Amino acid sequence: MNERHHPNWPPQVPLHLTLPETNIFYNAEVSAARFPTKPFIVFYDTPVTFGEFKDETERIAGFLQQECHVKAGDRVLLYMQNSPQWIIAYYGILRANAVVVPVNPMNMSGELAHYVEDSEATTIIAPQCLFANVEPLIGKGPGKGIEHVIVATYSDYLKRPSPIPVPEFVAAPRKTFNVPGVIPWREVLERHIAPGPLTTGPDDLCVMPYTSGTTGKPKGCMHTHRSVMSTLLGGCVWFSAPPDGVYLSILPFFHVTGMQGGMNSAVFSGATIIVLPRWDREAAALCMQKYRVTAWQSITAMMVDFLSNPKLGEYDLSSLTGARGGGAAMPDAIARKLKSLMGLDYVEGYGMSETIAGTHINPPHRPKPQCLGIPVFDVDSRVIDPVTLQELPQGETGEIIVNAPQVMQGYWRNPKATEEAFIELDGKRFLRTGDLGHIDEDGYFFMTDRLKRMINASGYKVWPAEVEALMYRHPAIHEVCVIGVKDAKRGETVKALVVPAAAHAGTITEQEIIDWSHDQMASYKAPRIVEFVTSLPKSGSGKILWRKLQEEDAARTAAANENNGGNGNTGGASS
Repeated sequence: MNERHHPNWPPQVPLHLTLPETNIFYNAEVSAARFPTKPFIVFYDTPVTFGEFKDETERIAGFLQQECHVKAGDRVLLYMQNSPQWIIAYYGILRANAVVVPVNPMNMSGELAHYVEDSEATTIIAPQCLFANVEPLIGKGPGKGIEHVIVATYSDYLKRPSPIPVPEFVAAPRKTFNVPGVIPWREVLERHIAPGPLTTGPDDLCVMPYTSGTTGKPKGCMHTHRSVMSTLLGGCVWFSAPPDGVYLSILPFFHVTGMQGGMNSAVFSGATIIVLPRWDREAAALCMQKYRVTAWQSITAMMVDFLSNPKLGEYDLSSLTGARGGGAAMPDAIARKLKSLMGLDYVEGYGMSETIAGTHINPPHRPKPQCLGIPVFDVDSRVIDPVTLQELPQGETGEIIVNAPQVMQGYWRNPKATEEAFIELDGKRFLRTGDLGHIDEDGYFFMTDRLKRMINASGYKVWPAEVEALMYRHPAIHEVCVIGVKDAKRGETVKALVVPAAAHAGTITEQEIIDWSHDQMASYKAPRIVEFVTSLPKSGSGKILWRKLQEEDAARTAAANENNGGNGNTGGASS
């Protein structure tokens, strides 16, 4: 639990966080008043000042209210890549007293239809490159689909030549769409429609990110302005974020970590954000050098790729004073490489869509590798037996639960799922995270794995994340994903899909990886099967899609067994 005398609490950081009794848009008003001419967004060398940002959000809000008939509490879909329009649209929706529904831009029409139907949204803001996915959902009749579409063109915000290479989809010129209810972003701004009064309070709904849908269809997490304020302000205070900070905002804004750490915290503090729509290690290094980036949030896959760039030493990255993130444990070998190459500790944190980002963060002055950190401001987090729901002593592995101001109200229109997600303990309402972990002797939380990802090999519990972390120590491994596969003798066995490092491709064998693994870890944990692959599938937020790999492997095995009448494993070397 987060006790006041936690021995590793960051120095100069208060133990309690008093949250402002305001809505999130008010943060934009304050920063625009304080820093009207200061660049807030830099997009391929084109700046958008805080004053311009606020002005454009109000124009978007006025159009939503007057032309799209968006009322207070209505949901509006936001479906695009990181861009100035994403940020302006987000705050424009809030200025209209409405609720933001961020959608992964990788979703196709069929997936998008669920968000439209479930959220009951009738308005969507989307880029022209994704309009083909939106069009089939337009004009299904009142209350049955999308009625209004604001179509953004990324190149509208390219107003000067950029030293950073601009992707083709960003540079594409504006298109026209002669479809009823569809209007270009630029025309919306040119209308100069003023919004009505800002009426939302701290306990009104603010944003509704959807969970990844690992069990059934994605569910909307209902977050108020108060819960969103909790983690955006908490991040500013925890990391002592100054107004003159420069953030590299490359984590997707639709994902809560990128939304809070890469956007909302900067609006509050008055920092400048360098926005990139997609991960590109060369562009990231160029931005760090040119704009003197001070802080960068990433995930494991990004950091692995960034540090493996053979040209990394050619860039001046000396301005970077902080590297942090979450989503998956940073392998110890990668953290050590970051420390040796750049002199930086990777400060990990832990949170989820249901908590609008972090509930646990490592103390910046004393981080531990592959660690979730300690519970932050006003968070009560414990470890319980997932079956008996009894609290477990320090050191024992169980399910992590959280009571905190940043916890969602519940799942949108899904009271059954909401009821299943919470338990009461000591008179408090705790969120069941579904993550397994333990607390060490210093009060730091460590994650073992997802509750449903565990591999049961001959009765032994194997946590894939632990095996992956150990395998990353092998110099020939660029990326790895461990999955459970059926085995006639063991019930399940451990399989590793490995992307070899470029320098070792063709010179290392799958069997050598297996033999090395057996020397590094308990035999029941070590992969019995290794398969080399050219890449691993990732979500829009950069997480490796282990479930997809596991399901595909199971389908291939079932098909092979059906064809040959036998049973066994396919692919890769095994022992």
